[in-house]
Order: sequence, then C-alpha cells, then structure tokens
Amino acid sequence: MRINEDTLLEGKHVVLVPYNADHVPRYHQWMGCPELQQLTASEPLTLEQEYDMQRSWREDDDKCTFIILDKQRWADPAVQEEQCMVGDVNIFLTDPSDSSLAELEIMIAEPSYRGKGLGKEVTRMMICYGVTKLGIRKFEAKIGLDNKVSIAMFKRFHFHELSVSEVFREVTLGMTVDQAVRTRLLGDMAFMQEREYRKDRDSRQEVTSSHATL
Repeated sequence: MRINEDTLLEGKHVVLVPYNADHVPRYHQWMGCPELQQLTASEPLTLEQEYDMQRSWREDDDKCTFIILDKQRWADPAVQEEQCMVGDVNIFLTDPSDSSLAELEIMIAEPSYRGKGLGKEVTRMMICYGVTKLGIRKFEAKIGLDNKVSIAMFKRFHFHELSVSEVFREVTLGMTVDQAVRTRLLGDMAFMQEREYRKDRDSRQEVTSSHATL
C-alpha cells in the first residue's frame, strides 16, 4: 500500500517503517531459513523475486507492510537501518467486497528477539493503525497449530477461534472491533507516535555523514 510509504510508527521498544528495497537483502536472508518458511507457510524465492515481491506489496492496494526495527539500535545513527531489522508485520485486505476485514500477520525473524514481548507490542500498534487509518473492523490471524506462543498471544488480545484446518495444520482466529476493544486498545494512544519516515531517515543519514567528516 502506498498509504504507509512515508509512515513511521514508534513504540516503546520497536519502530515500524515501510518495507523498501534497502530491506530486501536482509529479508531474503531470513526467508532462506527453513523454520521461518514453515512458520509462514512460504516458499523460498530468489533475490530477484524478493525484490519483485517488495515492489508488488508497495503498489498493491490490499497489503500494508511494515518492517520491525529494534528501537534501541535504530536510535544510534551509526547503525544502518538494515542492521536494526528484527521482523515484519502485515495487514492483508482479504475480501474485495469488505474492506473492513483484514488478516494480521507478524513475524519476529531474529531468534534473539523472540520471547521479549515485541510481538505483543507490534500487534497492538498494528491493530490501532488498522482501525484508525485503514478503517478495519474485523481482524483475522492464521497461525500454525504448532505455534502455541503466537496463538496464546493473539488470544490475549481477545481473538477467538473461528476454524481449524487439519489439512493445512493451522487455526484461524478472529476479533471484531467493538466498543470494548476500542476503549481497551485505543483509549490511550500515547504509547505510539506517528511521524514522517523520510524525514527521520534523512536526519539519521545526515548525522552519520557529519560524524564521518569529523
């Protein structure tokens, strides 16, 4: 989606930025991992195909993708943005006849960042973004039956079981954004700041350049 091409979302421990071409090599490295292929039900792609996919996701009207960055590392301008990457998060509009229905998918690709609550923080950020910016009213998540950690996390956000596919070995969880959900998740938006991505990226690069000339 182009709606988020200049959007940066800053939380307590993470920063979400739009998926661009600079991120592709690191993303491609992640997706060469058999474990991540299994968890995301993905097939390995060539690097060229990965660049094509990135461009497609940027242009498509039914996909909203952010790269998850380690906020602490990202705060240091000397660290390249690609070195701050820890995963990605997506909102897919799955029903052309209902733009208020979306599938939420999150991946913490770096093993050392799992189990630290980042998935929970990113999920809340994306639910809030989906509701306030995209008009989402119903969320679904498809999760492998063996991924007990993710299933438990989504259930803490009051997702409930919609269906189970033994063939695909996955469960579909869903949540309707009613008033109780809006109050619980959107009541205090101070936890997330939205800024212009290009300005932040350029300012980091300027700091790095000035340090290099000293």
